[in-house]
Amino acid sequence: MTDVTALDGLRPAVERSFLADGPLGRADTGYRPREAQWRMADAVARAIDERQALVVEAGTGVGKTFAYLVPVLLSGRRTLVSTATKSLQDQLFFRDLPRLRDALGVPATVALLKGRGSYLCRHRLAQAREGAMLPDRMAVRALARIETWAHATVTGDIGELEGLDERSDVIPLVTSTRDNCLGSECPEFASCHVMKARREAMAADIVVVNHHLFFADLALRDSGVAELLPTVDVAVFDEAHQMVEAGVQFLGQTVGTGQAIDVARDLLAAGLQHARGLQPWPELAATLEKAARDLRLTAADGLPDVRALIKRRWDEVAGPALSQALGTLQGALKAVAEAAQAVSEAAPDFTRLQARAQDLAGQAARFQQPGADDHVRWVDLTPSQARLVDSPLDIRAMLTQQRALAPRAWVFTSATLGDDEALSWFSESTGLEDAQHLRVGSPFDYPAHARVYVPPRFPPPGDDTHYAQVGRAAAHCAAALGGRTFVLTTTLRAMRIVSESLGAELSTLGRPLEVLVQGTAAKRALLSRFQQGGCVLVGSQSFWEGIDVPGDALQCVMIDKLPFPPPNDPLVEARVRQLKAQGRDAFNDYFVAEAAIALKQGAGRLIRTETDKGLLVICDTRLREKRYGARLLAALPPMQPVASGEEALAWLRSLR
Repeated sequence: MTDVTALDGLRPAVERSFLADGPLGRADTGYRPREAQWRMADAVARAIDERQALVVEAGTGVGKTFAYLVPVLLSGRRTLVSTATKSLQDQLFFRDLPRLRDALGVPATVALLKGRGSYLCRHRLAQAREGAMLPDRMAVRALARIETWAHATVTGDIGELEGLDERSDVIPLVTSTRDNCLGSECPEFASCHVMKARREAMAADIVVVNHHLFFADLALRDSGVAELLPTVDVAVFDEAHQMVEAGVQFLGQTVGTGQAIDVARDLLAAGLQHARGLQPWPELAATLEKAARDLRLTAADGLPDVRALIKRRWDEVAGPALSQALGTLQGALKAVAEAAQAVSEAAPDFTRLQARAQDLAGQAARFQQPGADDHVRWVDLTPSQARLVDSPLDIRAMLTQQRALAPRAWVFTSATLGDDEALSWFSESTGLEDAQHLRVGSPFDYPAHARVYVPPRFPPPGDDTHYAQVGRAAAHCAAALGGRTFVLTTTLRAMRIVSESLGAELSTLGRPLEVLVQGTAAKRALLSRFQQGGCVLVGSQSFWEGIDVPGDALQCVMIDKLPFPPPNDPLVEARVRQLKAQGRDAFNDYFVAEAAIALKQGAGRLIRTETDKGLLVICDTRLREKRYGARLLAALPPMQPVASGEEALAWLRSLR
């Protein structure tokens, strides 16, 4: 990539780019210079020049994407950009980078790299065509669509197929995993979409990945990032507030009963196809599958029916029964590995099966030993599977190690990284206390355009009537607006109670507004319907962030209670123990800090453009009554408070 700043330096070139008559202004007649955006861009340019680490919190409307992409493009340095979501990956690759590249006149090459599960595997498509057991007609039609598309696609990115539900049962059948990929032994290796994407990434000036891929590859070295990282001069992490969660999830060690069952089924299929009669394939597969199911039953012992994902503490399940179940699984996996090795010359499938079985057996043995002090163990349970997890508490050690390998610029940015100038919430968990820190606030006029209301008389969150009252309050707000309301809940149970109460109260008020509830349809479909108007959306978890509904389609956001971390979560418990061992106040340093970040994320759904107006309602009187309430309110954008429900409804009616 050509360095266009060689004559007078990067920072002056970046400054000129953001002037009204600069290249951005000439390319876009609607461009307006923003001081906050330029300040961030200048800090990024300085970090690139000095090969230093920078942590930037940039409020909504700053334009942080351009603020880091312009210095990257003008620097001419090879760059890795990581995001939290595939949607932002696509936005950067297909829209933002080409637009800026043209405006700045920089001939940079750009590549998009996703995980294996995002790319069509031609070999597995052929296998699915020949013998896949499809659950219903919808799956049959989906496979037919994929087959037709497979002849025309250049990238193999499954995301190109519009209307294909990302939860479709067909997708795992036509994509590969680290476990089932045959590598260079695959008959389709020469035309493999995964390998093509990796080759393009290694040759590009700027490569766009996501956090999950970044951390999974550092742990497993399976997607090309580990080979790519040493070659880049700049690493940028957008949506950086999600890095710790992604790192903890993918840097850990796991044993999943689903993995073992997949090995059993793949062994049976390969054995009957390539080496029938040479080993007792049905017996080996059945023994392994039974061992996996017994492990899941042992991990779920003492619980009623598991109907959703449950996290169990390690001390709830650890003991002789679990050790015995793990030992049985380990033995079954060793038998599979030996059988696969005995016929390895029959087909490349057996070499991979042997490696998979040996790896899982090693993990099963590891979980029979005590865990490390700086790690936490737990069990994820679903209705059909169990996953044993051993994970680091944070990503400090990993990131510190990566930063020490070679001098390069590291840039971490998000709209929410802390509630103090040092951005401690993010910096402490990532080992970035020594980085440069910058906070640039939103340019939006929050005092004029937004109000915040904390009901003074409301059942406390522990009260049985709290969530029903949230639903009734939401109904009155939605009625005043004719819809246009998001209700964000902290749990799925609360979501169900709130949505039922909301619907009942709307009926009482005689307002026929549709109530949309997370999980009743795909997220994209729910948002599309919401933007058409006349409805209320109730969501939890994934609706707290990454949702962008600009304009007057959304003018009220209601939050059911303060989003403190669940105290009985194994990871939360481990972090509390760690803080107490350090002599720190776990409530203030962890629970309140986490709640501040989550609250900022939820509130951030309300105002998305300079002209947006709206009301934020937080149905938790602890904001008024507790000492930490002032800290949490101060973490929000500077919205004007309203004192009463009548005043809040009057503000909503004025917006309508």
